[in-house]
Amino acid sequence: MRILLLAGLIVLGLATPAQAADLAQADPAWFPTRLTHLGDAKQVIVVTGRSQKSSYATLRTYQRGSDGRWREAFPAMAARNGYAGWQWATRRVQDTGTTPAGTFRITETFGLAARPSGTRVRYRRVDGNDYWVGDRRDPRTYNLFQPSASARRTWRISQAERLASYPTQYAYAAVIDFNRAASVAWDAQRREYVARKPAVAGRGSAVFLHVNGKGSTAGCVSVSRTEMVRILRWLDPAAHPRIVMAPLADIGRA
Repeated sequence: MRILLLAGLIVLGLATPAQAADLAQADPAWFPTRLTHLGDAKQVIVVTGRSQKSSYATLRTYQRGSDGRWREAFPAMAARNGYAGWQWATRRVQDTGTTPAGTFRITETFGLAARPSGTRVRYRRVDGNDYWVGDRRDPRTYNLFQPSASARRTWRISQAERLASYPTQYAYAAVIDFNRAASVAWDAQRREYVARKPAVAGRGSAVFLHVNGKGSTAGCVSVSRTEMVRILRWLDPAAHPRIVMAPLADIGRA
């Protein structure tokens, strides 16, 4: 109702800039009108943690229409985050059990299960030979997908997630672009992906939005399998989707 009132007053020219700002503040803290790093996004996933140390969260989805207004795409979803709560992305350290707070793009998805019909964001079907690397020793392969355990690899299996080891969680997943390499190329000789502009080794890798496991995550965000499939089918690369994540008290700064 307050959104409709604001739109009507602006159209009629009856709201001053200050009044318009006051009305916008009536939106909940997690509503896209209150978020400041959305850029050109027309689809936004907002994850709000209960507190800085809590592993329980709420996930909401929003779509921006041709009229410029944001509308909720699906009802709010119960979510889980890292077992140690939250840490700002620029301060996060690998293996601390925290979920990075901030705003990130979503440009690719993957899963051990077949691509859900209607999925538009790039989807990679993965299997038992596929890994996600977190090897601090080699920044060139840090936080990158690798398609096999090649004998000539520069990364160590002991420092990588074998994706098939998490058949429930990684049935479906969306990659959160936290600490991602700016440029990646395929090294045909070593049969591995390498980063031309690497991520920060040690800050964290393999941060995804994925299917719920038995409890909290190691730094990812998770929702039910049904809701994860619904999100995958909804995401549209043409809408430049972003995910905004933080404790509720800090969501406006994420």
